[in-house]
Amino acid sequence: MNFLPNELTLQVAQSAKDFALQYIKPHLMEWDESQEFPVHIFKEMGKLGLMGVLVPESYGGTGLGYYEYSAVIQEIAKVCGSIGLSLAAHNSLCTGHIMTFGNEGQKQQYLPKLATAEFIGAWGLTEPNTGSDAGNMKTTAVKDGDNWVINGTKSWITHGKSGDVAVVVCRTGEPRAKNNSTAFIVDRNTPGFNAGKKENKLGMRASETAEMVFDNCVIPDTNRLGEVGAGFKQSMKILDGGRISIAALSLGIAKGAYEASVQYAKERHQFDQPIANFQGIAFKLADMATKIECAELLINQACDLKMRGLPMTKEAAMAKYYASEISVEISTDAVQIFGGYGYTKDFPVEKFYRDSKLCTIGEGTSEIQKLVISREVLK
Repeated sequence: MNFLPNELTLQVAQSAKDFALQYIKPHLMEWDESQEFPVHIFKEMGKLGLMGVLVPESYGGTGLGYYEYSAVIQEIAKVCGSIGLSLAAHNSLCTGHIMTFGNEGQKQQYLPKLATAEFIGAWGLTEPNTGSDAGNMKTTAVKDGDNWVINGTKSWITHGKSGDVAVVVCRTGEPRAKNNSTAFIVDRNTPGFNAGKKENKLGMRASETAEMVFDNCVIPDTNRLGEVGAGFKQSMKILDGGRISIAALSLGIAKGAYEASVQYAKERHQFDQPIANFQGIAFKLADMATKIECAELLINQACDLKMRGLPMTKEAAMAKYYASEISVEISTDAVQIFGGYGYTKDFPVEKFYRDSKLCTIGEGTSEIQKLVISREVLK
């Protein structure tokens, strides 16, 4: 397999890099401190086509593939993990779910607005008491004639407050029964759809995380995505692709921390020489570089299978698991290389350190990834 990036991928990556340096880098600590979700930045990314990377051109998207998508997320995350996370959630989850399982009318109605960032998308599966245990979710959708009535709360939702449209997975059968959930599209202005608590987080602070609360929220059956009872199976397929995006996010954070560390190690002098000359620092950088190469190969493998329409559940889980774990390791080592400066907000690595941890939790914890991988290898 040849994973060398082609000219298109390099051009797309450069465009994302230029955007991040010009529009994101000057404000990232301001947004981090205030926990501001900078909607205007996503509107600008919509103009560049970054909010609909995988959406076909016929629906207003860029019509690119997973290599380009991974490159975009990496370049944004190398500057700010928060913006990279929101970009990934919008593209992979809400937009991806409608693109994959929506009917033609739903695609025509929502994809052009999502691809241009006229709409910001949210995706609701997790609940306060059901994370990985999605089969026991409490949010229900009950059929009432030609409508559905939704009640319940979704938690830890990216763009749960500011999202203009959400794909929401609700229980439509008995708890733990087979095929007991269904996915629906819910517009923000629907009566009974409200925002709940916004989370105060360790990292990824400029990526909004909030509850979505449904109180007798009535939507038409035309907003149902696919068959009744297919919600969980749909979600697992969406998460497969989403794990590639979180792996790319993890890798971008790792690369940002690594590149900052290399530069600092060359510039920082102790005992009349750059600290890069000392084996203790040089070996850390060698380990970082090796881990980054390994993660990149795993991600490219998953992208290759996804683009060829081949099964990639195991490979996506491996990429997400490994990339997220090494993101934490590399950002931790970066803080160590920077020493006391690395522990301050005047230097970039403390933010990479805080942001990286979410990657081992979101879209399936590392433990869930190992469960997925072990099931695949033991088939």
